[in-house]
Amino acid sequence: MEATMAKFSILNVLSRGSPAPNTVNFAGGLAFTSTAKLELVSVLLTTFLEDEFYRTEQQTTAKIRELIVKVGDPRFVAKAALYARHTYGMRSVSHLVAGELAKSVKSARWTKAFYAQVVRRPDDVLETLGYYLAVYGRPVPNSLKKGLGAALARFDEHQLAKYRREHGVFKLVDAVNLVRPPSTPALSKLVRGELAPAQTWETKLTQAGAAETTAQAATAKAQAWGELVRDRKLGYLALLRNVRNILTHAPEWSGELCRQLADESAVRRALVFPFQFLSAVEVLKQGNLSGAADVMAALNTAIDHSLANVPDFGGKTLVALDSSGSMAGRPQTIGSLFAATLVKASGADLMLFSDDARYVSLNRRDTTLTAAQGIPFISGGTNFNAIFQRANRAYDRIVILSDMQGWIGGGAPVEAFRDYKMRHAVTPRIYSFDLKGCGTLQFPQERVYCLAGWNDRVFEMMQKLDRDPEALIRDVEAVALAD
Repeated sequence: MEATMAKFSILNVLSRGSPAPNTVNFAGGLAFTSTAKLELVSVLLTTFLEDEFYRTEQQTTAKIRELIVKVGDPRFVAKAALYARHTYGMRSVSHLVAGELAKSVKSARWTKAFYAQVVRRPDDVLETLGYYLAVYGRPVPNSLKKGLGAALARFDEHQLAKYRREHGVFKLVDAVNLVRPPSTPALSKLVRGELAPAQTWETKLTQAGAAETTAQAATAKAQAWGELVRDRKLGYLALLRNVRNILTHAPEWSGELCRQLADESAVRRALVFPFQFLSAVEVLKQGNLSGAADVMAALNTAIDHSLANVPDFGGKTLVALDSSGSMAGRPQTIGSLFAATLVKASGADLMLFSDDARYVSLNRRDTTLTAAQGIPFISGGTNFNAIFQRANRAYDRIVILSDMQGWIGGGAPVEAFRDYKMRHAVTPRIYSFDLKGCGTLQFPQERVYCLAGWNDRVFEMMQKLDRDPEALIRDVEAVALAD
């Protein structure tokens, strides 16, 4: 899975006051709708375009198309795609939005510049064209061809060589022939087949895989991965992404891999957070990889080192983690590790909620990963009211990790939240994470920030909001859409 499809977040500072719930969520509980614009941005920044507990990939794609129409403001839709692509690195959804706008928006002066602007890498051109051709076929609108062509003209030889997809069904040279970009020396070399191979570690591995026989390819890959680890040519995040490859092709270098992963200074320099280790942890659980136990131990050490990168929010924090059945899978894994991180790094209190809610304690001597994996998920329903009914002290902030599908007690905890504030004479900031981006909200209240989905920069966002509740709204509105 590409790294850009990680979980992402978006903020809405919701309407003030206490309006009544105005919709029903997937679980049948009372909830609040977000605006069409908020829901669109939330889906763009959270979706994997894969099946979820309540929604299939086809439903998600259909939902994005529906929201584009419902928003009714193509320029806003375009800005949302640019925000998703450039600020949070989302790829597939930005290709989808670009393709949909190419189909629905005609004769607008800004579209050509938008199609050029949404492209960060040459393969963005391939994917956007691929989406449009697969869904709508030919002819491709001129504005889309001109915009993507302008983007292609920006890239140098190295960039074009890296993403030319020489062995793909739809190659970069095919895209060039289709959109006919302005001629550049680099593009001319691509068309003539004269581009030198990009000198990257990925290219080195591709070349190794192109050996004449399977045995030769295996030997070449083993040598290539061994050299990359030995010479420390992989950045820290690249090491994490390639744990499986290294242990599969060059297991004799597992010791050096462990040393690099557990290097405290490297963890600090890379500014990684505990939840960025999850993919590597899951890889080690899936197969009988040589050296997996030692690498898992190194990851445990590294995750604990990464606690130093977690900012100090100050004050008292409660983390309320949804342990209901619909949280199964990655939301449960992310929620558990995020909860354990805040408990270990900042001394936050931890509460689990499903049909009811209860405080739980983690063993401070456990590693962060061990503590996260030991958090019990008891299934059951989802009762947001219980969080505020069981909370027994005043908190400066309450972090709620859930899929927002509350239904027990009616759903949205309007009265329970109000009673908690009165009982403890406090108005905490609420950070409400919708880990699946299902599109309904539980908290239309003052000082409540609903963040749909997940993002590896979540702590940065929370710091911004602690300082300035409107910070992220201004960030979104400040996206520049060229004319």
